[in-house]
Order: sequence, then C-alpha cells, then structure tokens
Amino acid sequence: MPGTGWSEQQPTWRAARPRLIADALARAAARPSGNWYVAAASRDIPPGAPFGRTVAGVEVVLWRDASGRLAAGPGACPHLGAPLCDSAVVRGRIVCHWHGLGLSREGGPGWDPVPVHDDGVLAWVRLDGAGGESPLPAPCLPPRPEAAATVDAVTTLEGACEPQDVIANRLDPWHGAWFHPYAFTRLTVVEEPDPDTGDRFVVDVAYRVGSRAAVPVRASFTAPEPRTVVMHIIDGEGASSSVETHATPLTAAGDARPRTAVTEAVLATSKRPGFTVARAAAPLLRPLVRRAAARLWRDDLDYAERRWQLRSQGRYPGS
Repeated sequence: MPGTGWSEQQPTWRAARPRLIADALARAAARPSGNWYVAAASRDIPPGAPFGRTVAGVEVVLWRDASGRLAAGPGACPHLGAPLCDSAVVRGRIVCHWHGLGLSREGGPGWDPVPVHDDGVLAWVRLDGAGGESPLPAPCLPPRPEAAATVDAVTTLEGACEPQDVIANRLDPWHGAWFHPYAFTRLTVVEEPDPDTGDRFVVDVAYRVGSRAAVPVRASFTAPEPRTVVMHIIDGEGASSSVETHATPLTAAGDARPRTAVTEAVLATSKRPGFTVARAAAPLLRPLVRRAAARLWRDDLDYAERRWQLRSQGRYPGS
C-alpha cells in the first residue's frame, strides 16, 4: 500500500467535533461499572508471589491461593501496617514478613478480603468504597474471541491524568493517522455514535506493516463501562479480534496530581489455518505486541496528559 505524505492527508479536525466526543464520553461515564477496576494482567500474578497495586487511592495486595484462585485484600498488614506486597505466600496464605501474621482469602483479624474476578486475561478488584456505585457480581466484560483460538498480550503504562482523559483519547478515532502515522494510514470514520441506533464509532483503517505494506480492516469502538473502550475488528484480516483499553485510577478521586494506569489487552484471532502456528509461538509474539502497544500509548498518554492539564486550568475547549 503506497504511503501518503503526512501533510498530504485529508484534515480531520472538522469531523472530530469536541461536542460529539464529549457526548460519547458522558454516555460512557453514565454506564455502571459495579465498582470493578482492572488491577493487573492475570499473568502478572503467578502462584507463590504477591502483587501490590494502589487503585483509586486504595492499597491492595493480590495473590493466588493453594488452588490457584485469585485472592485480594488491603495492602497493609492489620497488625502494624507492613506492606503485604513484600511478604510471602505460604500454602495459599499471605504471611506477613514483619511478624508472621497469616491472612487467607477468607480474611483475618481486622482484615477483610476484597472481591476479585479473574477473566483469564485480566485480574479485577471490586472497591465499593472507592467506586460508590451499586456493586455488581462481576465486571461488565465486552464480548471476546474464543480463548482457545486467541493470542492475548497485555501492556500497562501510567500517566498523569484521570481515566476520563484516557477514554476521551479512545473516543477520538480521527487522530489515528495524524498522531500515529507509523501505525495507521487511510483512516476514515464511516459511522459516528447514535444513541438511538447504536452508540459506536466504525472506522476503516489500514494498519501499517513496515513502510510499504498495510492491512486494511473495518473496526468498531464502543465503551461498555466508564473506564473501558473496546475496539473490535468487524471485517478484514483478524475479524473478531479485539483490543480492550482499561483506565484504572491509581490516585483517589479529586487528587491534585492524578495518576492513571492504562491497561491494554490485545486479543488476536484468525480463521486462517496458519494461525495455529501463531498460537504456538505466543510466548515469542507477546513481547512484540506489547512493544507496539507501548509505543502507541506513550504518544496517547501525551494526548491524555495534555487534556488533563488544560481541563485543570479551565482551558480545555468547552470546559
């Protein structure tokens, strides 16, 4: 696919209407999350080792019990406040490395577990105090390709912004070929959100493979809950593959210096017979997928951080 000079592209600023993006963001924010937050990739929490994360200003620790099930609870030991992420997992329990207090998925003295959900790709925690919504028994997961026919890879980066700034970035598909010319070309938005007929963006775009080749696809973008945007390939190579972008606040709501973790899960599939080879080579492919996602999100976090800076100063268009 012959390249197009960056400055020779058709400008998209007229189509990328601030009010349209803001309305799509507002509808996403109004959907229930059930107080669920992505904490990590499932692979980040192997048996025998604790994993610590601060989510919405709440310190939590996650680990796997003796049967491999995910467990979580407050990240500070109830005895004298030791960081449990630095402690040990012994026979499925967290054992504090300061004084040996053992805590299980059922809880312990002055220490209550946190609801968790492991979907096989991502590990979630439910924080009802931070979320403030009516709790749901499980996260609002989007449809995914069949796990047995999928190669998945998860990338996490952090930025100085709020989750809404990350979601707003994803609800602006018009910036793709301008801001990421190394990754996308020939991007056209063919459907805009219409709450009455289907609240989604549909985009025709070609994903660059090197400097002279590209893979054209049609993809949709939807927001199933306030902190998630999902891209589904609906036509073209890899149809039914998806990319989930999850924005997890690390700081409490209203923090003067917010931090947000962007967790992107790529779930790739294909009906081509040769894709079985890709599945067999998944451990080798995942670092390549993560590297490509990290490059995109280093740029997109600049977008999200700039949006937050302008909002915090009352200078963002429409604020």
